Amino acid sequence: MPFLWNSTNHFNLANLVTMANITCGLLATYFITQSHFDYAIILAWMGGAFDIMDGKIARKYHLSNEFGVQLDSFADFLSFVLVPTFLIFQAVYSSLEGIALIAVAIGSIYYVISGLRRLIQFNINADAGEVAKYFTGVPTPLGAILLWLTYLAAPFITWMGVLACMIVIGALLNSNVKIRHP
Repeated sequence: MPFLWNSTNHFNLANLVTMANITCGLLATYFITQSHFDYAIILAWMGGAFDIMDGKIARKYHLSNEFGVQLDSFADFLSFVLVPTFLIFQAVYSSLEGIALIAVAIGSIYYVISGLRRLIQFNINADAGEVAKYFTGVPTPLGAILLWLTYLAAPFITWMGVLACMIVIGALLNSNVKIRHP
């Protein structure tokens, strides 16, 4: 199966691992709709593991290409922006009504747009196969981890506290904060 090791093939090994991340994100979304939040979180963490593996495989075997960069950002958007936002919306905010529901909808949309903006800007600045020493702004996987921690804290803080955390994390995605690349 030489296509697995061909950097110009859209179905090379690194991209297939990225597609596994996308699969985890899609399945997590399904489980959120069924209120199986634990399964969704497990799948999201599995997606995170695939995200780490795809980059390592792409660099080690020289499989990076523009298609893979774009595919990885789509996977990150799904697994690290949409899934945690949707989880919090369904698990924490589902009982809200009226102005509170409008406020959390706006906050959730803000986070999604912040994550999308970050990923688009990252792609504009990225060169396939190159890894910078530092990220500028909080990377979306770290933003997702912070949202998971917010979800875990939700029973101990009000929905307004969860919303405030979501807005702050969304702002950090596009901030000038320097985060060392692992």
